[in-house]
Amino acid sequence: MQKKYILAATAVVVVLVAGAFTYKVYAEKNNGVAAVVNGEKITIAEMKEAYEQNPQIKAQASFEEFYAQALDIMVNSKLALQAATKANIQATPEYQKQLADIQDEVARQVYLEKQVEAKVTDAKIKEVYDEYLANFKPEKEVKAKHILVEEEDLAKDIIAQLDAKKASFDDLAKKYSKDQADLGYFTAEVMVPEFSQAAMAMEPNTYSKEPVKTQFGYHVILVEDVRETKPQPLEAIENQIKMSLSQKAVAEVVKELNDNAKIEKFDLEGKKIESK
Repeated sequence: MQKKYILAATAVVVVLVAGAFTYKVYAEKNNGVAAVVNGEKITIAEMKEAYEQNPQIKAQASFEEFYAQALDIMVNSKLALQAATKANIQATPEYQKQLADIQDEVARQVYLEKQVEAKVTDAKIKEVYDEYLANFKPEKEVKAKHILVEEEDLAKDIIAQLDAKKASFDDLAKKYSKDQADLGYFTAEVMVPEFSQAAMAMEPNTYSKEPVKTQFGYHVILVEDVRETKPQPLEAIENQIKMSLSQKAVAEVVKELNDNAKIEKFDLEGKKIESK
């Protein structure tokens, strides 16, 4: 377990120091060599690959910033590997056991990935999307704002101010509302029933003439637009479809493996567990 903690700590250090300083890459001046450790080179290309493969670090720092702080870590990593090789760690039982575990995990992962690739094809994705289009039913949705207050009398006073055109809805929301004003577009099931029932019954560019009571308090609602929902384009939900199909494909593969295997299970007392 200690080895795992050491690896995790190293990864955390890389993330924490990535944004500290800037450093100009000197690839042209030094033939792309970042460091030479006991005669072994660490190249800028290796550093770049490590940077590109870590989206979390990329989001926090430029490559120059990463390079300046990660170079020492790469050097130390190379030193540790050289020392491990010199000590013939690769021949130890601990190394062989961990290597076998890693190889087994990679084998499982690659096998499942290939099975998923075979099942989750462009044609299958289109089939699922076409089914989504065929079953899509437009729903009414409104674009609304609201002013939420605790007292009914205050809500009535806000409505009176709107009637008298003493202030805009947005100004009154900033002054009185306990919640953000703009709710965007929503369908009926998104909001609590009392709120949805009132909002869905209103015309565009109108506000509620009576306070709408819900579990949260009293609302003054302004409906800005009313429309019907439209199906999303394939590009917007393709990843969601792929994820769903991939999960289904993995479940199918595991079921097939179980169905075609001879499996015996035993409880902690050594008694055979009967298949269900």
